[in-house]
Amino acid sequence: MPSKNWVKKLLQIFLQGLIILAPIVITIWALTSLFNFVDSILPDIVEKVFPEFSNYNLPGMGFVVAILIILLVGYVSSSFVVGKLVELFDNVLQKTPGIKIIYTTVKDFFEAFAGNKRKFDKAVLVAIESPDIWRIGFVTQDELSEFGLNDYVAVYVPQSYAFAGHLYFVKKERVKRITNIGSADAMKFAISGGVTTIDDEANEKHLIVK
Repeated sequence: MPSKNWVKKLLQIFLQGLIILAPIVITIWALTSLFNFVDSILPDIVEKVFPEFSNYNLPGMGFVVAILIILLVGYVSSSFVVGKLVELFDNVLQKTPGIKIIYTTVKDFFEAFAGNKRKFDKAVLVAIESPDIWRIGFVTQDELSEFGLNDYVAVYVPQSYAFAGHLYFVKKERVKRITNIGSADAMKFAISGGVTTIDDEANEKHLIVK
């Protein structure tokens, strides 16, 4: 009996340490992987274009240059001339067969999160399989007349612990808008499988702003 208690206690200590360290390690790993990916873009280009400068790579320089380029593009795009050039280039890519599918999909995806066409800001509860079973989703289109569905809305339902989800066309009466928590907390709650806690303080600020 004493040996079993010792093993049980050791297992509890191990799980407690795992609960503390796993989120920290995974977060650091994800950020480091992203940093290394961005940081490697410029050196790879320099090595291919100017092979003689391949030995002068400084760690972190590619990341800094990438951030500066993004800031520069964002700044100059507000000017009239550059804005027109970007619009022209955008139209060309959107009308080029083959390329337009990839370009428009990626562009709409990023704009859905951070652009003027932000889509994941309408958190809802949606009943799909049964009127008594609800899922957390996000209304991405309020009108679906082009599909011949005048009384339907497009709802994106994220999957738990995955960067994926499903798109449903649902009747409007089977969708309830979530108003007491923010969209970010609703997304976090859905992706975590319902195990995360809702930040009450952040949601109070959300309701005040809203």
